Amino acid sequence: MKINRIHHVAYRCKDAKTTVDWYVKNLNMDFVLAIAEDLFLDAGGGNVLAFFELPNSPDMGRDTNTPEWVQHIAFQVDSLQALEEAKAQLQANGVEVLGPTNHTIFKSIYFFD
Repeated sequence: MKINRIHHVAYRCKDAKTTVDWYVKNLNMDFVLAIAEDLFLDAGGGNVLAFFELPNSPDMGRDTNTPEWVQHIAFQVDSLQALEEAKAQLQANGVEVLGPTNHTIFKSIYFFD
């Protein structure tokens, strides 16, 4: 099966408002919609990033057997300049950023929060 695009990627969060505020502030995403505790952010190009608020669940954490940089979602931007600007904005907001990393066919930055 070939898909037209990814409609949305979904994650869980502890606090919907804090999550929306982070993505609006750090990645300039627009808040689109909230349905009860489910929220959706416009990631551009028809792509949606979704979060489902589960405040009473234990912290999700990371797989301690996998390097931190492996578990990620990648966003494509228009240019290397746009990537550098995103990195600068994230760092200005106190977010740890690794890269740009050259993957031969593309470059990427990794940010951790």
